[in-house]
Amino acid sequence: MMTDKVRIDSLSANSLPQSNESFLNRQAEFESNVRSYPRKLPLAIAKAQGVWITDVENKEYLDCLAGAGTLALGHNHPEVIQSIQSVITSGLPLHTLDLTTPLKDEFSAYLLSLLPGQGKEYCLQFTGPSGADAVEAALKLAKKVTGRSGVISFSGGYHGMTHGALSVTGNLSPKEAVNGMMPEVQFMPYPHQYRCPLGIGGEAGVKALTYYFENLINDVESGVRKPTAVILEAVQGEGGVNPAPAEWLQRIRKVTQEHGILLILDEVQAGFARTGKFFAFEHAGIEPDIIVMSKAVGGGLPLAVLGIKKQFDAWAPGHHTGTFRGNQLAMATGLTTLKILKEERIADKVAEQGEWLKGKLAEMQKRFPVIGHVRGLGLMIGIEIVKPHEAQDHMGCYPADGELSALLQKKCFEAGLILERGGRGGSVLRLLPSLLISNAELDVFLDKFESALLNAGVKPV
Repeated sequence: MMTDKVRIDSLSANSLPQSNESFLNRQAEFESNVRSYPRKLPLAIAKAQGVWITDVENKEYLDCLAGAGTLALGHNHPEVIQSIQSVITSGLPLHTLDLTTPLKDEFSAYLLSLLPGQGKEYCLQFTGPSGADAVEAALKLAKKVTGRSGVISFSGGYHGMTHGALSVTGNLSPKEAVNGMMPEVQFMPYPHQYRCPLGIGGEAGVKALTYYFENLINDVESGVRKPTAVILEAVQGEGGVNPAPAEWLQRIRKVTQEHGILLILDEVQAGFARTGKFFAFEHAGIEPDIIVMSKAVGGGLPLAVLGIKKQFDAWAPGHHTGTFRGNQLAMATGLTTLKILKEERIADKVAEQGEWLKGKLAEMQKRFPVIGHVRGLGLMIGIEIVKPHEAQDHMGCYPADGELSALLQKKCFEAGLILERGGRGGSVLRLLPSLLISNAELDVFLDKFESALLNAGVKPV
């Protein structure tokens, strides 16, 4: 064991390059062309703490990506690290398939207590380690429950890159060269605060979309067979940070219940206090039939779980499995994270900070008209970048500017700020920082973001 440690230390100290460029060149040699983040955020990370990342050249970055929302408590939270150390020294195996342990028992009870009605009507299913694995399980279960095969999903939705999950994902780019997608997936328009898909906008647009959904299900001439499930995000993440109106979500819940259609809520990115509620669907006061959970639920380590209404737990033993569904380290870090989020009332803090930050960005928007729209809930915020010198559409919206958004992401990175992009054409800059980010650190974000705008050649008015 000591020999192995010496070898690893020696490799780290003497053999590896010490510049971002060198590491990235080696990564390009080692890894598939499929890698994406290093192309937008060209760094090699040496260490991280809280909301700060330090690269191998000792430059610091304010991290407003946080593992795409996975790191709810930021990097290397001391209690999370302690929970890992406790498991390692406890004698527990690191994974247990679906065998239980005292740790899994405690994690399960605590997670259930956070679900609607304190989880009394729900049971848990541990799937594979990723959100996509959980989506696949949810789709399979819905088909098993109803005996039907069709699924309704929504434009702009993102549910993963595996076969079924990609089939219900809106983005066309990863589907281009993949034939034989899952059949009978019907996409419908999702509400959008800035770019109404029906070209109506405002409350009238929401009402029209609500009617459209209900009519599709009820109309015997719709051409769409009654689906097994409806899958959606209460706040779309990759699709450009689009919160669903409560009225629309409530009507979808009502219609699906009336027709025996399972409602699957994908809370992989928006769940666990991210939007100012523990789950994003809570803003509409609804209860899903299946809740898809990953990212923050594992406290930074791989874990994916379904919350299933007990009446729909139609599985027979062994009909859906996954080797790494018993990740004990992730249950430890997840339990620690959930307790901190709940006991320290982080959702309330996040809700307040989100409104404050949107207000500050709205003030910035007055000086920088390239900021076309600011939206989101809690610390899940989107900034849509537009072309203010071109003609507005009939709803008063300017054309999206994906090129400037990409340039701003680059200038933010150069200023020491890590942001992600999303939405149509990548025109939306997205904030997903640690939920423990301080107001002072949010001020740093605002300063760095304004500097990026200026360095990108955007002139204030």
